[in-house]
Amino acid sequence: MPSDNLLEKVKELREITGVGFKDCKNAIDENKGDIEKSIEYLRKKGIAKANKRMGRVAADGLICVYEKDKNISIIELNCETDFVAKNDDFINFAEEVCFIAFNQKGNMDKILSSEMKNKKKVETTLIDLISKIGEKITLRRSEFIDSSNTINFYYLHSSIKKNIGKLGVVLSLETNKKENEILDFGKNLSMHIAASSPLSIDKEDLDQKILQKEKDIITEELKNSGKDPKIVEKIAMGKLNKYIEESTLLNQEWIMEPKKKVKEILSQTAGKDKIKIKKFVRFKVGEGL
Repeated sequence: MPSDNLLEKVKELREITGVGFKDCKNAIDENKGDIEKSIEYLRKKGIAKANKRMGRVAADGLICVYEKDKNISIIELNCETDFVAKNDDFINFAEEVCFIAFNQKGNMDKILSSEMKNKKKVETTLIDLISKIGEKITLRRSEFIDSSNTINFYYLHSSIKKNIGKLGVVLSLETNKKENEILDFGKNLSMHIAASSPLSIDKEDLDQKILQKEKDIITEELKNSGKDPKIVEKIAMGKLNKYIEESTLLNQEWIMEPKKKVKEILSQTAGKDKIKIKKFVRFKVGEGL
């Protein structure tokens, strides 16, 4: 088949099915350019069937963690219902993908193109799983934290297994203290992050776009409330500073002792030594979807 005609056929098949270029090209090649037979071919393979489901919202699922030698990977795998999130095939897939994410240091492209135990790539196995289970399933995000010069912790909330839950936190601390001296602090800080949803470690780490958006919302709200324009800016700054305190980990009230800030507890725990929060990751199933 001439290359121009082939590309037109592939384009047409993609528009009909929503399936990717490579799979569409294979279908066209296998069926000598026949669109109807190509659609049937994709359906038999389970690819078109799976793709039709991808327009749905998948806001349930699981957070999975894999840890070895204090290096930690964490992923979020989404589905549509809690029923599927408890399915053994779904859980087994999540655990194997999290192990792959560990080996690929959280790189999503490398994860999806990695081979699984079944000798198929992750992305292909994902399509097979969608066809088998009958729900939209997506690997939403992945992170990896190594243990070079750090002590790492993880915490899972609403866990169904030791390494699987609905909300997960991974925390990395730089310190010259011994691990056994900060075990309780690391565990408690991880729980604090899970409960308090900080956006960043400190003020300077906050996304300026988020800050500007929040300031615009606050200012507009104050204007609409009929406040004197002369004091709107002052009140807005006060509210914005409050938002910054509540959104940055070091400036949040410590959930176990609300009269103190996290940075005070950090300093108190460190004493004459050093403890620095290098990084944290917080994944909650479906958050923001």
